[in-house]
Amino acid sequence: MDWFLFNSAFDYYFSIEYNKTHVKKNVILILICFAALSANAQKKTYLELLANQPQWVDSVFKTLNRRERIAQMFFVRAHTNLGKKYSDSVGQVIKKEQLGGVVFFQGGPGRQAAVTNAYQKVSHVPLLISSDGEWGLGMRLDSTISYPYQMTLGAIQNKDLIYRMGLEVAKDFKRLGMQMNLAPDADINNNPKNPVINYRSFGENKYNVASKTAAYMKGMQDGGLLTTLKHFPGHGDTDVDSHYDLPQLNFTAARLDSLEMYPFKELIKQGASGVMIAHMNIPSLDNTPNVPSTLSKPIVTGILKQKLGFKGLIISDAMDMKGVVKYFKDGQADLMGVIAGNDILELSQNSDRAIKLIRRAVRQDRLDMKIIDESVRKILTAKYWAGVYKRDTIVTQNIVAGVNRKESNALVQELANASVTLLKGKEYIKNLIPIRRTAIISIGVSGVTKFQKEISKGFYNSVYYVLDKDATATQISNIAREIGAFDQIIVGIHDSRARPANNMPLNTGVKNFIKELSAKNTVFALFANPYNLASLPGLESSRGLIVGYQKEDYMQISAAAVINNRLVPSGKLPVSIAPYYKFGDGL
Repeated sequence: MDWFLFNSAFDYYFSIEYNKTHVKKNVILILICFAALSANAQKKTYLELLANQPQWVDSVFKTLNRRERIAQMFFVRAHTNLGKKYSDSVGQVIKKEQLGGVVFFQGGPGRQAAVTNAYQKVSHVPLLISSDGEWGLGMRLDSTISYPYQMTLGAIQNKDLIYRMGLEVAKDFKRLGMQMNLAPDADINNNPKNPVINYRSFGENKYNVASKTAAYMKGMQDGGLLTTLKHFPGHGDTDVDSHYDLPQLNFTAARLDSLEMYPFKELIKQGASGVMIAHMNIPSLDNTPNVPSTLSKPIVTGILKQKLGFKGLIISDAMDMKGVVKYFKDGQADLMGVIAGNDILELSQNSDRAIKLIRRAVRQDRLDMKIIDESVRKILTAKYWAGVYKRDTIVTQNIVAGVNRKESNALVQELANASVTLLKGKEYIKNLIPIRRTAIISIGVSGVTKFQKEISKGFYNSVYYVLDKDATATQISNIAREIGAFDQIIVGIHDSRARPANNMPLNTGVKNFIKELSAKNTVFALFANPYNLASLPGLESSRGLIVGYQKEDYMQISAAAVINNRLVPSGKLPVSIAPYYKFGDGL
């Protein structure tokens, strides 16, 4: 609806049907039309606001001296699980240095809200509060919701569910007084051995990654949250973790442009508000020895800003990681990051030292103050767009309930249901007989699982067996002997680790037992990173195989629903697992 239609409706109802009988009804109708118009009239995006910056930005900018402007580019680390002394020390840094923002890590929602209020109180310019929440608040905070990992979401065919997840994450962040999520991950994980991205990626296919990342990004941005695509120009094909060393990408510029950068290019076109730069050495884009992409002006300014035309916030990856400070020590990395074109430097080893180095570089004409001023205006505009300029105090009462909404938990189960992937045994599973003797085994755990309990609801003559990841030969043989008397076998293979990485910790005896079970009438459900299929030979010969992607109860509920014929699986593999499975597989 536009204003012309609205005015026409208004004229029609009040000129043609104006009488005591109808006026009340028609006024209500017009108010509904007006409400619909207001709902559809979205506020300006961050990028639109950048093009026409509000008066608040200019007025605040003019109050800042040179040092204070530089300080706006630095975001300090904060935790609320390390005690009051630590939290207070961060508050003292903020008060003394008047930094631009905070990146929260581990802690709890109530503590974080209280600390945020304290930090905002001592900051002359409102802080931009951020966190790294790729799967929601639960990535960092206790007593909060964790949504499925991006690898799991990569299997989903309905992008609207991922968009809705973005909206829910935005609500959670805003309830805690945060305005920026350092997510989503736009990396294409085309290296199964990647130790740092892996399950954090939507998968190996650039189109699938771009599509799913866009849905998540738009959900968060439509919910009023600043987002950060990472890790430009693409961290998916590495076998080195940049937290501990500097990875090197020896690909051609053409390959990087057509593959690694593809999601970034697409999402920049779709209005991404922020991009994070990776710590990677890429000789084809900048042949300076050992220079990380974060500190490379040809990459940050030359490619991202000039070639791709990105106008939003450019954020460095953490400036305390070995990948960036290994070769550039004593604050030089911070200075080079600003010269390269980053707007925000997060987690400097020493922000006070860095600010002094940058001021000196400006005085020595090694760095143009105009570059800093442009970044500061972008940061202030972000603060205005996200509403932090209003300086609202976070209400700490009922905050745990506020970030544990029923609709959010229901959405988690919807996402799980939509992701679970059936690779083998569609007809066999349909024909499983509930009244037959059924052994339900969970492998890799020490106790009865949610998967077993859910399965038994549909199989009335069933018995549970549990086999630990380090089970002895005797324990394995005892179970093998007992299940010989059963007609049907259903097995859950569970990763016991906190994160679904490769190389599940199952001993050789347990793996051999899985292989033996594969030759029987067995249905398997893998609750682990799908790359683990490659290290579990025999599963390709099983009667049924379901991928649940991660160990959480909601994935176990979904897989059990498939086996109980209460859920039609629709997930598709987001990655290929040599030699038997390829991207897009799923019955």
